[in-house]
This record gives sequence, C-alpha cells and structure tokens, in this order.
Amino acid sequence: MKIKRHDDDDVVILEVSGKVMGGPDSEKFKSVILGLIDEGAKKLLIDLSSVPWMNSSGVGILISGYTSMKNAGAQVKFLNINERVKSILMVTKLLTVFESYYNRGDALASFREPGSARG
Repeated sequence: MKIKRHDDDDVVILEVSGKVMGGPDSEKFKSVILGLIDEGAKKLLIDLSSVPWMNSSGVGILISGYTSMKNAGAQVKFLNINERVKSILMVTKLLTVFESYYNRGDALASFREPGSARG
C-alpha cells in the first residue's frame, strides 16, 4: 500500500494505491491519520481508485482511520471505490456509513455545501 497526499484548499486528499491488507499497512495508515489529526485537518477525502483489493484487515484500517478522524471532529469521505472493494463494504454494511463519490469535483464540492457534515 502506498499513500500520496494532496491538498485542495482545506481538503486533504489521500490517494491510496495497491492492495490494502493489514500488517505494516495498518501502522502506515494510522501514522498518516494521526499526523492529520495533529495538524488539525477537518476535511479528508480518501481516494481508493488505485486499490484493486482489500481484505478484512484492510477494511479495519479504513474503519480505524475513519473513526479517529470523526472523533477529532473531521469529515471523512471516500472517492472511487472499485467494484471488488465496494462488494466487501456492502457485506459489512459500511457503504451505509461511508459517504462516497465517483467524481472528485463532486466530492470536493460536498465539503463546501452547507450541512454536508454527515454524522
């Protein structure tokens, strides 16, 4: 798993690539999330377009990051979840929790809409 960071105004975009499988990936993602919390980031978009596969440990990584950011008062949204990963999130019912988009412009605009903070 690799993580690239981009900023678009006050939205932090994390582009995740490769298989998300737990183990060392967990520590890497946790470290990035804790860094964002320390910075005071309040808007996070996680782009999964380059993630071909994720196992249950990978789902745990996403849940942990999502929960940590939400507990710090941040909005967290997802971008470009592919069909294989989406099927895992459907089974776990996380698609009903995670706000997701397929267009970066729409995702970024959603952070700027009044009342866009979904709880």
